[in-house]
Amino acid sequence: MPEKRPFERLPADVSPINYGLCLKPDLIDFTFEGKLEAAVQVKNATNQIVMNCADIDIITASYAPEGDEEIHATGFNYQNEDEKVTLSFPSTLQKGPGTLKIDFVGELNDKMKGFYRSKYSTASGDTRYAAVTQFEATDARRAFPCWDEPAIKATFDISLVVPKDRVALSNMNVLERRPYPDDDSLVEVKFARSPVMSTYLVAFVVGEYDFVEARSQDGVLVRVYTPLGKAEQGKFALEVAAKTLPFYKDYFNVPYPLPKIDLIAIADFAAGAMENWGLVTYRETALLIDPKNSCSSSRQWVALVVGHELAHQWFGNLVTMEWWTHLWLNEGFASWIEYLCVDHCFPEFAIWSQFVSADYSRAQELDALASSHPIEVSVGHPSEVDEIFDAISYSKGASVIRMLHEYIGDEDFRKGMNLYLTKFQHKNASTEDLWESLERASGKPIAAVMGTWTKQMGFPLISVQAEQQEDDKVLKLVQKKFCASGPYTGDDFPTWMVPISICTSEDPGSPKIQVLMDKAELTVVLKDTKPEHWVKLNVGTVGFYRTQYSPAMLQSLIPAIRDLSLPPVDRLGLQNDLFSLARAGIISTVEVLKVMEAFVNEPNYTVWSDLSCNLGILGTLLSHTDFHEDMQAFVRDVFSPIGDRLGWDPKPGEGHLDALLRGLVLGKLGKAGHKGTLEEARRRFRDHVEGKQILPADLRSPVYVTVLKHGDSSTLDTMLKLHRQADLQEERNRIERALGALGQPELLHRVLGFALSEEVRPQDTVSVIGGVAGGSKQGRKAAWKFVRDNWEELYNRYQGGFLISRLIKLTVDGFANDKMAAEVKAFFESHPAPSAERTVCENILLNCAWLRRDSDCIQRFLRQRRGPE
Repeated sequence: MPEKRPFERLPADVSPINYGLCLKPDLIDFTFEGKLEAAVQVKNATNQIVMNCADIDIITASYAPEGDEEIHATGFNYQNEDEKVTLSFPSTLQKGPGTLKIDFVGELNDKMKGFYRSKYSTASGDTRYAAVTQFEATDARRAFPCWDEPAIKATFDISLVVPKDRVALSNMNVLERRPYPDDDSLVEVKFARSPVMSTYLVAFVVGEYDFVEARSQDGVLVRVYTPLGKAEQGKFALEVAAKTLPFYKDYFNVPYPLPKIDLIAIADFAAGAMENWGLVTYRETALLIDPKNSCSSSRQWVALVVGHELAHQWFGNLVTMEWWTHLWLNEGFASWIEYLCVDHCFPEFAIWSQFVSADYSRAQELDALASSHPIEVSVGHPSEVDEIFDAISYSKGASVIRMLHEYIGDEDFRKGMNLYLTKFQHKNASTEDLWESLERASGKPIAAVMGTWTKQMGFPLISVQAEQQEDDKVLKLVQKKFCASGPYTGDDFPTWMVPISICTSEDPGSPKIQVLMDKAELTVVLKDTKPEHWVKLNVGTVGFYRTQYSPAMLQSLIPAIRDLSLPPVDRLGLQNDLFSLARAGIISTVEVLKVMEAFVNEPNYTVWSDLSCNLGILGTLLSHTDFHEDMQAFVRDVFSPIGDRLGWDPKPGEGHLDALLRGLVLGKLGKAGHKGTLEEARRRFRDHVEGKQILPADLRSPVYVTVLKHGDSSTLDTMLKLHRQADLQEERNRIERALGALGQPELLHRVLGFALSEEVRPQDTVSVIGGVAGGSKQGRKAAWKFVRDNWEELYNRYQGGFLISRLIKLTVDGFANDKMAAEVKAFFESHPAPSAERTVCENILLNCAWLRRDSDCIQRFLRQRRGPE
């Protein structure tokens, strides 16, 4: 770990009660003028006021004690390193209330943080700019001098002076729009006073937008703002939001506290979305759905993101973490409940199974690394916050909350949530406060159990053996930390308090027994369980652990995969555990490949998606060998039966999951060079390009990837033309992500150049380069060279935020030799990017070890399968 910077929170001598803030952005010169008039309380007599401030020039500042003369500040001392300013006064400010006035100017930057500019095109093709905000974690200080810490809450009275043909929005509803005295092309828009809130949740937007609106059952006005002419594309999100607000109100038993909520699509946006109270900002792809051109996975993504951000209106906005150390609580909770909400709105999505594949297994993969970190990380300097906006905070956080919810039961969980939200509303809380509320509601030792999951990194591998004793089965369970590098050998023995559920073949869907394993070893007796009954741990794959069965127990579970008597999420969990045990060298990869062959009758999308993902990881590993083609043949064999069953065209009565499955399977077969799939993809692509028969949105990704993988420079030209013609950001992203499938180095070179061009939005450059790195062995080399050659530009573009760490991970994770590990390590020694470099070198070395260990036996297995040539 790099040395942590010394850091002090702001002094508590003076604190804000209300911010009166007026901002006047200039959308041509990209500057803004601001006037702050804050009601403050001086708590200890002082002759200086220290606030947060970054990239802002203060012109004048004064303080007036209530009912007394104004005192002008004589000095502004900027500590740029710490993003603070100290205002010095010629006399002491006495205890009591007063008014602080500051006039200042700032820059509408292009860094996607603070008060920034976002570029968009009008229907007639003119380039224009909107002024928008992104303040989490610590960028409100770029828009106005403030006490920019989550615990320093105040109310806000905001007005914006804007061109009168522009929409102006903020957290609260508009009170009045009045002509601006000095310039009749401008209006001043005054917003209602906000509740007590943290600075990072303040937001304002000035631009050109259309909207659709609805009222939720409980009378809240909901609007979705879209680019001009695209109001239709806001309808899906509007429907989800209008359904979701009453769901949360009912779940928490606390009403939504503001009169309105706006959801708005922003062209240039680094994150997926941001939960600003009453004005939630989104990337276009996380909010807009075009009924004709959006695919099923986009609809699902939009529903999840809307569910996530609306949950924050209670959990995060009404009750806020005391400091960034508790960020995981905010994000982990919202990442869990977004699934609960989507399950409520769209039960046909079977979204909880997808949680296991998307969040739970992703978190386990990261958390098994030696470079992982505990869910709760003590954060000092805010520059460290970016490092914890990662899959541990979000996905592991969500997974342990899902486990906790299951352990407590829904009814007590809701009771505890209500206690927590009512006790701390408009205040700040810490992780312990939530445990205490849930403990009171459930009577279970929540703090003790959860401490083992949030305060230590990693999770257990539970090995299990069974012995038949007459009519009972006696299970012996042992827990040890699971490590990606193989069996745990540390000298301390971390243990977890693990809620364990066990089922048998008599009733595969529900636990026969539930126990809390709070020590290293445990014996469990399953009464009346016959020798022929199989036993499975972790029903529903809810417990955050991996399981290693004795060979005999595992053998008895394989038929239950084949005949589908094991529920889908358990089939998925079993396969995923085995794959990660093989990856860690605890079992042979060949054993997993044999189990994968048992999935011939598998009908379930999510199970296939997880399998496909694991085969993809293995395929990337084997691209370093000379038998990669044998692996492709294995993939074709595993996927063709389901491909034949599904065909290319939707059958009557098919649902959302079938559409997702068809896209997944055809894409997999096409990439692996399955002849029939490739021919059909080329035919349909031709018809699509010529406008004869437009491809349904769900088939576009698989078709694009297939034709590019086996395409040439004219294929690339055609795709770039489609990209230029596309009006929908989702379609542009789809093409951007597919381009990396090309094989020839000179074409990949063109794609990488395109990634940094004006045609790609700054936040999407990452997925173009990532697509090249993930497309092939040549692509990986080319992308890594490109990132190194363009490091300055990329690093500046993302200012070291989380997009840079995503870029690094996507570019180097697939390497598998020691030389590359050394090269990557050397590069980051001279080009620090702390949020990413911790995990990447470790991953490359783990890949090398895996290849050394298993490559011969995998090659033998694949050759034998194919029989004599």
